[in-house]
Amino acid sequence: MCGPTDSLVRVWAAECDRATDFSSLATFTTGIGFARIGGFTAVHLRGPATKATPAVCSADSEFFGVDFRLGTYLPMFPPAGLADFQDAVLPILPSGRILLDGRAWEMPTPDNLDVFVDRLFRSGLLIFDPLIEELRHGSKLPERTAQSRFLRAAGLSRRKLRLVERARDAARLLRAGVPVGDVVFRAGYHDQPHLIRSLRTVIGHTPGEIARGKVFLDL
Repeated sequence: MCGPTDSLVRVWAAECDRATDFSSLATFTTGIGFARIGGFTAVHLRGPATKATPAVCSADSEFFGVDFRLGTYLPMFPPAGLADFQDAVLPILPSGRILLDGRAWEMPTPDNLDVFVDRLFRSGLLIFDPLIEELRHGSKLPERTAQSRFLRAAGLSRRKLRLVERARDAARLLRAGVPVGDVVFRAGYHDQPHLIRSLRTVIGHTPGEIARGKVFLDL
């Protein structure tokens, strides 16, 4: 059984002291993000993304959040409905608390996000599908049933997950100094043009740009 700690891939935080352009990478994780800009805080429920999107980190802004383990989600906000940057923005009450499921929740900080997630689990608002890994790698369930259940819990199909995962793995190899030709083979691409098309879609940059390390990537 998955508990609150097992459900977290990572807790993250970032700050920008000046406006910074970056590429928001495709990802197969869902999560909750908090943005503090100009004295206001916004809370976003995020789904998976199948393509990279240009973004800007505003000056004097702070961001933090949590990425969930694959298959962890809020049934009130199905991941497929949040996919490709269709975030759900939760209301903030005058008290600064978050309104969710008709209840006021204390606004977390980067230091106690795990406590916030634990409370969501205990309330039943956040759940984990224990069959997600089996569904990901093959299942005894009928194919249509397996596809439907995986999509419900993950927010994207198994095929799209593999495309995103492979491109992110290829980017890691390039950042580690592996030659492009070897990356094509090790990541399972047909040829170099196939690798280039995939990285432009999923990462937002070419293999050369990634290998030179002059673009910011959060992998």
